[in-house]
Amino acid sequence: MYWIEAVVHTTNKGIEPVAGRLLMNGINGYAVEDSSEFEEFLEGEGVFFDYVEDDLLKLKDCETTVKFYVCENAQGMEILLAVKKSLEELKSLDGNGEFGELTLTTDAKIEEQDWENNWKKYFKPFPVGKNLCIKPSWENLPEELMNKTVIELDPSSSFGTGSHTTTRLCLEMVEKYMAKLGDGVNVLDMGCGSGILGIAASLLGAEFITAVDIDENSARIAAENFKENKIADGKYNVMAGNILNDQAFYDVVTARKYNLIAANIVADVLIWMAPVFKKVLSEDGYLLVSGIISERSDEVVNALEQNGLCVKEFAESQEWAAVVLCHASL
Repeated sequence: MYWIEAVVHTTNKGIEPVAGRLLMNGINGYAVEDSSEFEEFLEGEGVFFDYVEDDLLKLKDCETTVKFYVCENAQGMEILLAVKKSLEELKSLDGNGEFGELTLTTDAKIEEQDWENNWKKYFKPFPVGKNLCIKPSWENLPEELMNKTVIELDPSSSFGTGSHTTTRLCLEMVEKYMAKLGDGVNVLDMGCGSGILGIAASLLGAEFITAVDIDENSARIAAENFKENKIADGKYNVMAGNILNDQAFYDVVTARKYNLIAANIVADVLIWMAPVFKKVLSEDGYLLVSGIISERSDEVVNALEQNGLCVKEFAESQEWAAVVLCHASL
């Protein structure tokens, strides 16, 4: 197995928020290099030494970085893209620039100037669930996948190729619960990324898809992917906005009930949105949540249960969890 070294360029004040963003994307192991901490060590009371190697002294002038590693495969590339997007969001929140560049660089395995195209060599057609297949728009479909329901996808810089464990878990559940719900299903894809979950639901018979993402670029890419899959304009609506702090946007998204809600986000956002999910989930509907690191699944489930929902199904794979919930009365 080969690994890609990734480096986040930040400041001393940025270390903690950057580490939080890495944890949100399932990266638990990372190394921090920070000149201010080393300087404190050298100047600290009770530290006695006669000689320090030249290489160590160079650390006094080093840049502050947070380093981590991902596998050199499709899932690793999807994690890198998700981290890059998350860092861009963090930078937009850092009004005073205290967290530094917040750029992500990698070793020579990936050309930095071509993020959106270089990773495509890792992304090939593959089956998901019983009858689904994810096909990159630039690839030909292998003969053995011809009988599948094909999702044509160009995620570009947006999260959601289907190769990441959380997306796979959600796709499997979308397939399963769309079959249970039958015709006339109204679907909300919250945090839609590339639009993959909403597109899957539409191809499986959903009547209408509302796809929402906080990032305008992701919403644009999702809309393009809906068109690529020949889904009629009147069968979906892709929107960009923040449902948590924009009342007008909140009113638009919550103006209808949804038979199926798919939210592949992160634990903290799922917890914050628990009352919203309760409000917009139809009485006979299902809520599918993923993007949850396994160790935080109890927190998410507790928040949703406190809002009147109960667990219908729990799935776990590679330290990620996905949960299906419904109204307690169902």
